[in-house]
Amino acid sequence: MTTALPADALKGTRIGVSVGTSSDLPSLGLDEGRFRTALGELVRLLLSAGASLAYGGNLREDGYTGLLLDQVREVTPASRPLLHCLAWYEHRAAPLSELAARREEFAHHGEVVCLSIDGEPVDPVEGRGEEPVPESDPATRARALTGMRRHLAARVDGQLLLGGKRDGFLGSLPGLLEEALLALEAGRPCYLAAGFGGVTADIARTLGAEAAPDAPRAPDTASPGPDLDPRLVDGLQRLRALMYQPGRTGHLPKGLTNGLTTQENHVLTGTRSPLEIASLTAVGIERLRGRV
Repeated sequence: MTTALPADALKGTRIGVSVGTSSDLPSLGLDEGRFRTALGELVRLLLSAGASLAYGGNLREDGYTGLLLDQVREVTPASRPLLHCLAWYEHRAAPLSELAARREEFAHHGEVVCLSIDGEPVDPVEGRGEEPVPESDPATRARALTGMRRHLAARVDGQLLLGGKRDGFLGSLPGLLEEALLALEAGRPCYLAAGFGGVTADIARTLGAEAAPDAPRAPDTASPGPDLDPRLVDGLQRLRALMYQPGRTGHLPKGLTNGLTTQENHVLTGTRSPLEIASLTAVGIERLRGRV
């Protein structure tokens, strides 16, 4: 039986949850159902330990937003621990009445922030009527996603990553890779739960963490094959440039500076245990705050 963390282990901490579908699940003997079950257990552990959560996505009930909201309802029904950010094109694509209804539903459990193209909070009613105003320009959608992710990075104490697409994404970079880059650039610690594969495993291996031993190897950014999305290659190269600095013996890793030792980061990147992931995240954040 999984036990919870101490009730105040993450009190006063907002964790950004970066999660996306992982194409590696079948090769790892997993499926989306088991992934969602593990994610739900992880979220319950974080909430029970006093954390609040931040997430950027859509308002669909069947997406990860709905999963997060279900856990909040179950674990902390009397509090409002969820910050949900909507990119420009997401809130513009919904009828105003539907958007208002969903925001009212969220109001019992957290805050929904509608953002401008560049990630600033806006009144979603301004400049439009009831009908949806869909945005079809890919460049505008990508810019809006970057703006949302930059807004989130400024409002969290740490970023927790699981899974994530390598291709078929809407932004200028794979979503979780961009969220990791923006968090690190903002000085936020990242916690890489890479055991479920996906782009999180690519990030972990690019930074020298082992990741799950049965996860596919990280793409070779030095000589990428034609099947790799060039935006993925570009993002991983940017990550290496950010996290490595010149030294007398070549390029020296700066490290994740997430409060965890090298060995603990290797455990984190290899495990699929929600309790281990939550516990290591809590340990890292507490160390950075000088509480342990």
